[in-house]
Amino acid sequence: MRLLVLGGTRFVGRAVVDEALAAGHSVTMFNRGLTNPGLYPSVETVTGDRTVSLSPLAGRHFDAVIDCAGYDPAVVSLSVAALRDAVDRYVFVSSVSVYADQSVPPVEGAAVLSDDSYGGRKAACEQVVLSVFGPRAAIARPGLIVGPYDPTVRFPYWPRRLARGGRVLAPGAPDDPIQFIDVRDLARFLVSPSPSGVFNVVGPALPFGDVLKACRSGAPVELVWVSTADLLAAGLDPWMGVPLWIGDPEWAAANLVDNSRAVAAGLTWRSPAETAADVLAWDVARGGPEAEPFTAEQEKALLGGH
Repeated sequence: MRLLVLGGTRFVGRAVVDEALAAGHSVTMFNRGLTNPGLYPSVETVTGDRTVSLSPLAGRHFDAVIDCAGYDPAVVSLSVAALRDAVDRYVFVSSVSVYADQSVPPVEGAAVLSDDSYGGRKAACEQVVLSVFGPRAAIARPGLIVGPYDPTVRFPYWPRRLARGGRVLAPGAPDDPIQFIDVRDLARFLVSPSPSGVFNVVGPALPFGDVLKACRSGAPVELVWVSTADLLAAGLDPWMGVPLWIGDPEWAAANLVDNSRAVAAGLTWRSPAETAADVLAWDVARGGPEAEPFTAEQEKALLGGH
């Protein structure tokens, strides 16, 4: 395919470009040239600012575009208008955060937000794409995206912490569900000629205890489970107080997203152990993050009574 990637040098975009090149596609990136310039010296990069104009792409035609960085419906409207006759297919990376009710397992077709939140803006972007491209559009709704080059500290914290060994605070309960998708598996789905429509591109719901076991790399570890009630009583933020822990009952089903439609369309995923090992290797190579999301001092204080 002749593939256009809006972005292409950060987390999701980088994985998309890697996957597309590995599959033998011809790739053109459109970005400002500010993030990781020179990352792909052999890949055509058209420099421009999508928030202003996509005119540098005028006269070009592509089989598909993958929009990895659409957050503002006004900006996505510019892209859609400029590309409606220039691409055969529009693939938009959205989010499961669009769902209005996260207390029940989200399924495609459920009500979405219509406010100015992150999820509400993503939902509005989806409608912009669908209104113009219709059956030529594919909307991917991932949840937590993990893997090498992760710009967040949510998942990398765990392989790194378990590699240090010792008594490790584990939040909630071992059977609490957790759901994520390796960025490389997401990229494979985005690049493949999946059917049109909306897809929850998430991995399986796994017990948190199993995920932490998959993150272990050999150091002696004692997992000390601290209940959600105790963490909330200690004043921890119910969303990011401990990485990957969700203590807000309104988000009780955020890790129970139905992925059956994406699986039927070809979604597959690697094992959590493979993802964790690759993330740890990347994290060690970069020297770790600038700051820990959950410090050793915080952990020690919370483990004091356990």
